[in-house]
Amino acid sequence: MPELFVVTALHAGLRLDHYLVRRFPDYSRSALGRLIRAGNVLVNNSVVKAGYRIHDEDEITLRFPQPESSDLVAQPIDFGILFEDEELLVIDKPAGLVVHPADGHRCDTLVNGLLYRYQVLPGNETGRPGIVHRLDKDTSGVMVVAKTGTALKALSESFKNRTVAKTYHAVLLRDPGKSQGTLTAAIGRHPVNRKKMAVRINSGRYAVTHWKVLTRWPGFSFVEVGLETGRTHQIRVHMASLGSPVAGDVLYGGRIREGFDPPVKRQLLHASTLCFPHPISKQNMQFTASLPEDMQRVLLQLEKRYS
Repeated sequence: MPELFVVTALHAGLRLDHYLVRRFPDYSRSALGRLIRAGNVLVNNSVVKAGYRIHDEDEITLRFPQPESSDLVAQPIDFGILFEDEELLVIDKPAGLVVHPADGHRCDTLVNGLLYRYQVLPGNETGRPGIVHRLDKDTSGVMVVAKTGTALKALSESFKNRTVAKTYHAVLLRDPGKSQGTLTAAIGRHPVNRKKMAVRINSGRYAVTHWKVLTRWPGFSFVEVGLETGRTHQIRVHMASLGSPVAGDVLYGGRIREGFDPPVKRQLLHASTLCFPHPISKQNMQFTASLPEDMQRVLLQLEKRYS
């Protein structure tokens, strides 16, 4: 059934989408914007834009479409849990685990595992229930997952507003040149290889990466990386642009020579620490995931070889 309500003088002058967010706090502004664009929101029986300024006594009709049947399959998927409460879940994602289903990869993802554990999560209509941010398949480490609509909205806003601190560790081929530095370079889709991203000064999106070299060896370095932005493949693209791709990252030039022991089967990149305000209490929360065994073995071998 459609919902019908009348604007009062208290809210007159607000944008339509801002008003709906106040009235339906479990829905994000982008989700409500999609409803407006799809014609599911009428003002005085007329379709209007999200930026329409509402007036006293405007009649608003809103229809939430029936959710489409999801073909997402609940599956038991192994992942470590660092923290959980009623609003959110913080996990330690293993390398090799895809975060959400996509074309050609509908099963065996983190989302499938989350549905097996919780059955119902916010954001199911997007095909990415509970997902606030993502890590690449072969990147390991800390992720936060929303368990309620309120948490999904608040955490998404935190990432959008850059009130989330993210620290990564990586093994690089070669050395970025300085002991520490900051790279500000826009990132966009590669002009030829659509599977890749690239530094695109004139057409990309603003991206900032900070790095600090922790240890150097001949041909390798171990670095700590902080992100101000969260662009697709950001660390991988920025480090490669400095001539020091993430070790094992074949897509961006990080292939390791044959015979290296121990074998490297993925990019050696780990999301170590995530710090964010709790969506309800607003208390600052910080979580850390230890380096996975494959990265520890590589570091141990480099220490043995060059100590």
